[in-house]
Amino acid sequence: MGEEEAISCGFACTVLGKKKKETTAGDTREIARKIADAKADLLVFCGGDGTARNILEAINNDIPVLGVPTGVKLHSSVFAVDTKAAAKIAMGFLWGELPLRETEVMDVDENAFREGRLSSRLFGYLLTPYKPYLIQGAKMASPITESELRNQAAIAMYIIENMKPNVAYIIGPGTTTRTIGDLLEAKKSLLGVDIFYNKKIVASDVNEKQILEKIRGKAAQIIVTPIGGQGFIFGRGNQQISPEVILRVGLGNIVVVATEGKLRSLKSLRVDTGDPNLDAALRSRKLKVVADYKTEYVTRVE
Repeated sequence: MGEEEAISCGFACTVLGKKKKETTAGDTREIARKIADAKADLLVFCGGDGTARNILEAINNDIPVLGVPTGVKLHSSVFAVDTKAAAKIAMGFLWGELPLRETEVMDVDENAFREGRLSSRLFGYLLTPYKPYLIQGAKMASPITESELRNQAAIAMYIIENMKPNVAYIIGPGTTTRTIGDLLEAKKSLLGVDIFYNKKIVASDVNEKQILEKIRGKAAQIIVTPIGGQGFIFGRGNQQISPEVILRVGLGNIVVVATEGKLRSLKSLRVDTGDPNLDAALRSRKLKVVADYKTEYVTRVE
């Protein structure tokens, strides 16, 4: 877990544990505990919410922790917004420039998910170096109110009315995007990416390869909704919509949908596709955000 990378960068390192071809959650907990017992100044890990939960179970608040976002589920606020931000935070903390604060460890609430609701559950807190705008906020679930549901339905209706024939629509996860499927009487996955064609679902819970196969030779659009409390439209929970998919579809064919309430709660839209050049290209453009029926905003990505 990082030995070869550390050596290749010229660092002298102490290796805890043994090298394995495959690792488990138990290995993560064991190594985290050994790092805490060794009184490390900072535990930096790569992964998602599941890994954060494993570390929380192993060390609680014994030493500071910083997450580098590489997992699929990234609802917790222990993570830096991207890899470069993680490096800046780690250096700033080790140089004594950054304070610590308790950050939430979140994960999908499985009981709510089985009932068809996308909600996050709080599992506890970890101590994390804090730097505004470099640490992501915890994911916030959209409030289930009558006005919010009406807003979601109005957005979905507007999107459906503007769907063009013979265009493949790659629709990301979320409750707002799921409403598009509901109004089309299609079973859209809540946490997955689905493809619609001529207002019918043609592929459910697809991966990157399947998306590229389904849109080959077709015009396509991407419809995504930002993660509540964080603002990410790419790189959090929808990694199936990869840089290759985005470039194949075209930056001018991206539509963001978000209720008025969610937009008010966000400071900005964010991206972390894993491709720095693509992230820069997205940040240089203005994206259309559909916030209600026939209500559109144009906003920049930060």
